[in-house]
Amino acid sequence: MKHILEEITAKKKKLALGFMSGTSLDGMDAALVEIEGTGASTKIRFLDFLTLPYDDALREVLMKAVMGEEGGSRLVCGLNFLIGDLGAEAALALCRKAGIEKESVDFAGSHGQTIYHLNNPVSLGGRTIRGTLQIGEAAVIAEKLGCPVVSDFRVRDMAAGGQGAPLVPYTEYLLYRQEHKTIALQNIGGIGNVTFLPAGCGPEGILAFDTGPGNMVIDAAARALLGTARDDEGRAAAAGKINDGLLRWMFTFDSDYLEQRPPKTTGRERYNADYIGKLLARSLDAGLAANDIMATVTRYTAETIALGIGKFCSPPPEELYVSGGGLHNKTLLRFIRELLPGCTVKAGDELGIPAGAKEAAAFAMLANETLHGLCNNAPAATGASHPVVMGKISF
Repeated sequence: MKHILEEITAKKKKLALGFMSGTSLDGMDAALVEIEGTGASTKIRFLDFLTLPYDDALREVLMKAVMGEEGGSRLVCGLNFLIGDLGAEAALALCRKAGIEKESVDFAGSHGQTIYHLNNPVSLGGRTIRGTLQIGEAAVIAEKLGCPVVSDFRVRDMAAGGQGAPLVPYTEYLLYRQEHKTIALQNIGGIGNVTFLPAGCGPEGILAFDTGPGNMVIDAAARALLGTARDDEGRAAAAGKINDGLLRWMFTFDSDYLEQRPPKTTGRERYNADYIGKLLARSLDAGLAANDIMATVTRYTAETIALGIGKFCSPPPEELYVSGGGLHNKTLLRFIRELLPGCTVKAGDELGIPAGAKEAAAFAMLANETLHGLCNNAPAATGASHPVVMGKISF
């Protein structure tokens, strides 16, 4: 194993794959990149990307697992290997798409699928504990791809007192920091999260946190009200009217989180089936039309993004780069621009990596740091007591 690592780390340029299965449960994202250097000298060349969509049956069972509606060791055990299989399938499909042999890939980095994230302490077995669980067996990917796979990144940061999230900001700092311009990068997946990079900042100056729901509540409302997986391009929201009463209710529900100073993270443990049920019941009891509900929940995501940036990011960013599935929701982007009039809102693609591929590519970069034995968390963002080397290596 030491010989394999020495061979990889000695290379000037390395071909790497990164995988990400996010909170939206849309599918497995895979990115192919060429990486040169480490740390602040890292250079990355984006090569190719694809998403292996999850079918309705898999999405349904994953949704039950992450919502806590159905569980148990048997289900988690099976899903762990299933998501690993899909990671390998995405890797091989991407190699074919890019026209390369799998043997040319030096290593891979896999985030896996978050099943549960206990960022706040809970009582268990007479002890107080925090924890996180990502599934997607890396050994399966390593076996089928034939190269080392780095996975399970979040747990080491949590062991050091951090929240295990967000992890992508470290890579955004390496790639996008600017000496004379303050920027922010907003990812809108299932959850919204922002990375704030003040002009000329060092690693200790990184600020990053979850702003609140991204597409999670919007998609849940679309499934219930429209019978679709999402509100395509925000068309239903565009046709509706924002309801102030429902908007106030959402803010009241989230007030504890929105007022909390970073570091902070959130997820399906907050925006779960119970929350969605209450939101829809309140909306329908008030006689709101489906499009009005869609407009309101979409506006809420935009409001939480603007509130987080306005409340915690100083000085205000000059530019905001948006990535993730929310980038395709035109109504959501319009709301964000309305709420941040002094900030230029751009597509994350303009930074050189397609917005949909950014997080998958980030885990290839994090894996590169792991293989070199370099710290790859951002304690200023996660709240960890010190820098750590995140990730477990499967050969």
